[in-house]
Amino acid sequence: MSILEKFKPLRAAHDRLKALGRDPFSVTFDDIVSPTEGILDGRRTVLLGTNNYLGLTFDDTCIEGSIDAIVRHGTGTTGSRIANGSYDEHENLEKELAAFFGRRHGMVFSTGYQANLGILSTLVGKDDHLIIDADSHASIYDGSRLGHAPVIRFRHNDPEDLAKRLRRLGDAPGARLIVTEGIYSMLGDMAPLREIAAVKREYGAYLLVDEAHSMGVLGARGRGLAEEVAAEADVDIIIGTFSKSLGSVGGFCVSDLEDFDIVRLACRPYMFTASLPPAVIASTRFALKKLQQEPGLRAQLTSNARQLYTALQAQGFQVGPQCSPIVSVILPDPQKAMVLWNALLENGLYMNLALPPATPSSSAFLRSSVSARHTPEQIAFAANLMGRMARELGILEAAEPEPIFNRKRAAGGARAAG
Repeated sequence: MSILEKFKPLRAAHDRLKALGRDPFSVTFDDIVSPTEGILDGRRTVLLGTNNYLGLTFDDTCIEGSIDAIVRHGTGTTGSRIANGSYDEHENLEKELAAFFGRRHGMVFSTGYQANLGILSTLVGKDDHLIIDADSHASIYDGSRLGHAPVIRFRHNDPEDLAKRLRRLGDAPGARLIVTEGIYSMLGDMAPLREIAAVKREYGAYLLVDEAHSMGVLGARGRGLAEEVAAEADVDIIIGTFSKSLGSVGGFCVSDLEDFDIVRLACRPYMFTASLPPAVIASTRFALKKLQQEPGLRAQLTSNARQLYTALQAQGFQVGPQCSPIVSVILPDPQKAMVLWNALLENGLYMNLALPPATPSSSAFLRSSVSARHTPEQIAFAANLMGRMARELGILEAAEPEPIFNRKRAAGGARAAG
């Protein structure tokens, strides 16, 4: 029997998806021409599923800084910082991230996934307790599995259930680390962080918040949900990523915990992974400055998210419980979701398709992630196209609402943008 035999059910499920149209896991663009547009099969396509929240992937300053770093330092580091040493840019970025969040310590990882993997598997040992939200990101679950602490799940965004789980631990020895996220990546809902922080204080636990999707999005300075709800003093550890608002790749951790830097010598995913190349570090540093210097980007992002969220509601779609830059349409039938996703792609709109078991209750999501660089016309084009295609396919009732913008003008604006 082949070692791959166990994947036969997955292969069969994948084949059923492909029979309905294009493979949603293998979309290859001919070109990406702007933060909001790509070329697919020779056709300009609006990108509404890229997590490019501030649209900084094409920022001139970030690009120029990245090019300059390649010229000066080459294309890569060829090893880990423990083995090959650090470039001054690595340390500068760590200091700048710590200062941005008002913390003493910063630590950069090669991906956001690796940041959760490394920190969670290192901080809590076999005598500690890791308490995570049931809807946590895969990187949080994988970090939990890599470590040795017993893992307890509490119901999604339910502080009362969290308190109950902590109460059951009683006087058991060991530290308690609570893990939650700022904005959850599937439905765009936010953690009730003030209430979770109150539970943390009551039970003497530590609190880690993954601000991957909320950094650059929430808070007066863009520091995330903890800043937005004035709970930063209760958050012991913040995890984040560069691949969302900062438009590059990589991850980080910041903290005020005493002697936090010793984690570098205990964290295997940090110690044994090649460090980020100079070009990525340079563009990330410039993007972090841009985030701080241009708060109007966050304001525009919020406005764009609200426009899409309300437009999809008006079309008759069921959307997530809160308005955020992640706007997901919830469909009870995964097959219909796949057919709709294909129809949208054929008509110039790219979104993310999320299917069971990655989604709760056997539902399927068509997931959007709005950018500050989307134009009102592009957003109107997306919402109107989704409504029209869903009615033609019998997913929504046939009655058609008045489009927010004239549909011909909106589609033309989408094709011309970039």
